[in-house]
Amino acid sequence: MSWILAGLIVWALGLWANVRLSKRKGRAAALAVPVIFGLVLVFVWEAVVRGFGISPVLLPAPSVIAARFGQSSGVLWQDFVQTVLKGALTGYVLGCGAALLTAIVVDRFDFLRRGLLPVGNFVAALPIIGIAPILVMWFGFDWQSKAAVVVVMVFFPVLVNAVQGLADTSAMQRDLMRTYAASYWTSLWKLRLPAALPFIFNGLKIASTLALIGAIVAEFFGSPITGMGFRISTSVGLLQLDLVWAEIVVAALAGSAFYGGVALIERAATFWHPSQRGR
Repeated sequence: MSWILAGLIVWALGLWANVRLSKRKGRAAALAVPVIFGLVLVFVWEAVVRGFGISPVLLPAPSVIAARFGQSSGVLWQDFVQTVLKGALTGYVLGCGAALLTAIVVDRFDFLRRGLLPVGNFVAALPIIGIAPILVMWFGFDWQSKAAVVVVMVFFPVLVNAVQGLADTSAMQRDLMRTYAASYWTSLWKLRLPAALPFIFNGLKIASTLALIGAIVAEFFGSPITGMGFRISTSVGLLQLDLVWAEIVVAALAGSAFYGGVALIERAATFWHPSQRGR
């Protein structure tokens, strides 16, 4: 009962601190609220597991996960390199780059907009569990097949957002560029591409989460002896749930850093946009 009581006390103190901090302005207070909330949540998790004697097979305590994290840091790093750096990041760069180039071509030729985008919506609706086994058979069991899955997952969300962004200019703005005798490429570079940046970055942020999910799930359908998806599937079979949760922590940290990096680039590139004011 001491653990349960400690958990209730820490929860009450954290709630009181966050209520007080939420009334203050400033970046320090804004950062402190989620940090306190996260620390309180981890402590309450620890208290509930230890207080109620929950089996580690069902839910390991954060301290057990942290211990496994330290013991298996080498394995976790190898899995991170295999899944995130090789599979997810490579597929993300290739897929997003191809989508942006295709968006320019689609914007230049209207018949492609009418023909390709409906097909893109159809492909984007396909479940990953149906695409991944096929691409694994085509590209092999190493990271190349995971990168191919990521390319398929990120291509069409970025394409749709980019095409929509390139069309997000008023008739008056386009007419003004014509009065300056601007060519299509000058108008694209000076007007339409800057106007499309908020839409493009929205697609890139969506794709950053899809990339990691796609790379991990694809490893369930065939992988060498390294990789986060491979480790999760095999560790569940061995009832090593602490290692599974350690892999989940790595995935969460990698995904948050990935998304945050894209958001920082967006803030620097679109500082002029109303959505970035006051941040």
